[in-house]
Amino acid sequence: MIAFDLRCSNGHSFEGWFKDLESFHEQDSKGMITCPFCKSSKITRVFSPIAIKSTKAEEKPKEGKPDYKKLARGIMEYIRDNFEDVGTAFTKEALKIHYGVAEKRDIRGSATGEEEKILKEEGIKFFKFPFIKPKDEDN
Repeated sequence: MIAFDLRCSNGHSFEGWFKDLESFHEQDSKGMITCPFCKSSKITRVFSPIAIKSTKAEEKPKEGKPDYKKLARGIMEYIRDNFEDVGTAFTKEALKIHYGVAEKRDIRGSATGEEEKILKEEGIKFFKFPFIKPKDEDN
């Protein structure tokens, strides 16, 4: 279906719906289209304003391997900015937090293999993350 803006010889504007342009011409030539206001059958098609919106296809990110180095840097920066650095006292501080002696907070630091065993035995969850140099230290 297609809608056309129409106007009669008396200047009345109205809309008509047709199967296609050929149907409009066929009905118009047989006088089948009449103005709903004055019943005139002298009808002309009026060009209606239209707008066509076009958009550029969105660029899809290139599919490929993730940049793991960049991802690791982002995680490391987050940890540096949001976790308290307790250095080699990591195990001691983790135990204090676990048993309520110290306030709960996010900490980072280092632990030996033996200290990691102690943390596991005590049921303290932690994760190991390899340290990488900050971006400005690469060269």
